[in-house]
Amino acid sequence: MKKLSYLLYIAFVSLLLVGCEKDEAEEQAEGRAFTPRVFNETSLFPEHPDSVRILNIGQTMTFAGLQFSPSGKAKVSWKVNDTEVSTDTTFTFTAATGGEYRIKLDVMYEGLTSSRTRDVFVIPDTYEKKAGTSVVMAYLNDTASYKYANWDNITHLAYKVATITAAGVMDVSKGEAYRKAEELTGRAHVKGIPVLLGISGALSGDGWSVSSSNNFGAVITDVAKRAALVQSIKNYITAKKMDGVDIMMTDINTTAAIINANAAATGPFLNELRAALEANAIITLTVTTNLYHDRYPDLSAASWLNVHAFEDGLHVGPGKALGQPSGYDYFVTGANLWKAKYPATKLVIGIPAFGLRYTALDANGNNLSWTSYNYMAYKDILAQVPAAFDKEYAAIAQGVYFNGVPLVTQKAAYLKANGFLGAYVWAGDYDVKGANSLTGAIYNSLK
Repeated sequence: MKKLSYLLYIAFVSLLLVGCEKDEAEEQAEGRAFTPRVFNETSLFPEHPDSVRILNIGQTMTFAGLQFSPSGKAKVSWKVNDTEVSTDTTFTFTAATGGEYRIKLDVMYEGLTSSRTRDVFVIPDTYEKKAGTSVVMAYLNDTASYKYANWDNITHLAYKVATITAAGVMDVSKGEAYRKAEELTGRAHVKGIPVLLGISGALSGDGWSVSSSNNFGAVITDVAKRAALVQSIKNYITAKKMDGVDIMMTDINTTAAIINANAAATGPFLNELRAALEANAIITLTVTTNLYHDRYPDLSAASWLNVHAFEDGLHVGPGKALGQPSGYDYFVTGANLWKAKYPATKLVIGIPAFGLRYTALDANGNNLSWTSYNYMAYKDILAQVPAAFDKEYAAIAQGVYFNGVPLVTQKAAYLKANGFLGAYVWAGDYDVKGANSLTGAIYNSLK
């Protein structure tokens, strides 16, 4: 009985298949449209629109194992950046030169077409640096992708993807998924922009170290750990084809003895990096403009110094008056503080792309406590108040103070008039693109 039931089931399924084939044939005979189909495509053509295959020069990607319907009747066309390269049922793309490529499959039958696309990015081996004498460097946080970069308005990019942990190791894990760090570097190079590995301890939203953090300092003040870190940096930037390293050594805000030791260690750390890396490697160091500025040793081995000339610290803390923490005067004072030590042509001065936002006030209208303020990205400010791009204040929460386009333009004009090498923006992923971009205003003023 079971055998009979099985045979009846097979017969029923066979009749269904014959019926399907008959229906398809009848549709064609009656002139009804039949859209060609593609099967076994999932791994080759992912549905996610941002899926990009990353290849090195010389690597290949093969599109095989696909099936087409109606079988033997549909025509196939493969295109790379809109140029047809094959009409075979399989296709192999070879990464010959760096850049973006869109591979498109068209399957055609009686005037109808089904299409599939796959984006590929090939990491270049070499590139030509963008022309220009001034530096406009944007930082990207480790959570940001290349899509946040304002390529047309920068000359350098610092990818702040390396963080020294409490265990004393360099964590670069956020740049590894989907070859994120390699892709970002490759895309920057296609635009002619050098990329630096940004390395720091634990940072807060304003680009300053978390209070009393000493993760970075504990490593660079230890000779053996410092040597290991130098080797790790060298290995990483070589593997990712980066152009150098930016040392965001802001872990100096703890006890006096540790502050002095950390600042002093930046000298040998810088010199050891210079000895270990290639002769043309870019090595930059971020320095403070607060009372610790005179603790640093000779830093002349750096390609240039990034001066943290924002966040004066006068408007945070219990009872502190609300106000602009990153004003023009503080910026100029910080720039000149370091101009007295090094040539202006060796100094890149920092400009913030974020605001200081107050969340609670005391009875006098001042900041309530150490926890009643935070930082707000410029793009988020404009998302709530679009007309604020030319202001320095927006009525968000208990008020937010920031740098708008006029202020950063004024700062950039000062740098140009006084012979400074350029400016950096913390952070590029806090900025907007288009006419209201802070980075764009800086770039246009300095070029």
